[in-house]
Amino acid sequence: MKAFRIVEPGRTEMVEIPEPAPGPGEVRVRVAVLGLCGTDLNSFRGRNPMVTYPRIPGHELSAIVEERGPGVPDGELAPGTPVFVVPYNPCGRCTACRQGRSNTCRDNRTLGVQCDGAATERIVVRTEKLLTRDGLSLQDMALVEPLTVGFHAVTRGRVASGETVAVFGCGAIGLGAIAAAARRGARVIAVDVDDRKLELARRVGARHGVNSQASDLHGSLQELTDGDGPLVVIEAVGIPATFRAAVDEVAFAGRVVFIGYTPEDVACRTKYFVQKELDLLGSRNALRPDFESVAAMLAESDFPREALVSRVIALEETGAALAEWSADPAGVTKIHIDIGGVL
Repeated sequence: MKAFRIVEPGRTEMVEIPEPAPGPGEVRVRVAVLGLCGTDLNSFRGRNPMVTYPRIPGHELSAIVEERGPGVPDGELAPGTPVFVVPYNPCGRCTACRQGRSNTCRDNRTLGVQCDGAATERIVVRTEKLLTRDGLSLQDMALVEPLTVGFHAVTRGRVASGETVAVFGCGAIGLGAIAAAARRGARVIAVDVDDRKLELARRVGARHGVNSQASDLHGSLQELTDGDGPLVVIEAVGIPATFRAAVDEVAFAGRVVFIGYTPEDVACRTKYFVQKELDLLGSRNALRPDFESVAAMLAESDFPREALVSRVIALEETGAALAEWSADPAGVTKIHIDIGGVL
């Protein structure tokens, strides 16, 4: 079967690999739609510290069940069932796993990062990693995983009704955070450098949008919060400037949630950690309840899913699409690969 592989930073190829057979407790699925995200872009650019090469990328997918392995009950995940996938493979033994926080497992292996992913025609997945939901198309299902990351960050930030939340970055992950915070009743301020993304942020629940390149970020946030600053800042960009701005702009006694990460060292005004008595929180991946919450939102609301997808491509076009995205990072929100010929 065909697969797309990143050989080394900036170099890709199409290859033929054997079709997998499901083992005990596993299901073989035919990949339908695969989303490319910033993780895949960073892997292509050589900026993902968790990936090794060569690597088949891809962890945001919908699929169709093809074959069940030994031990999978007859009434469970029948062939033909459309599914989406929790792409994380925790160890089950480390301190995080023992606390029920498998999303941040010390030895986690995410599809397409620490192990080969779904940029191919078929993969094998354990049954507990597969979910389905009535009312979702296969393209909807491929959008669930990136939105869950933002949903999880909102949970980490303990966002509550009536609070003011600023989200830095309006890519797919930031949009997930905006939607989740708005659904909790928070007043959301979206921050980005692209007016088109800010308009999309308003459609998913942001009350205000601030173009930090065209206006004064500090002055705008102060004006929108009566001089307090937002009580919660969620950083979904991953560059030093936004890391610093999150700490600088959050209110006293506020909470900062970092989703993005950067290979560079970041110098912050550490006096604010103490002076503001901040809660500084990391947020990594998501948990199964986050997947269920996002699926419910997509099934029950008019979330503008079509606006998230910048391009739909064939598997053979993936290398060129990543190169074009790398040359113009701001021009893309989400790329979908139509592997199963369903779009």
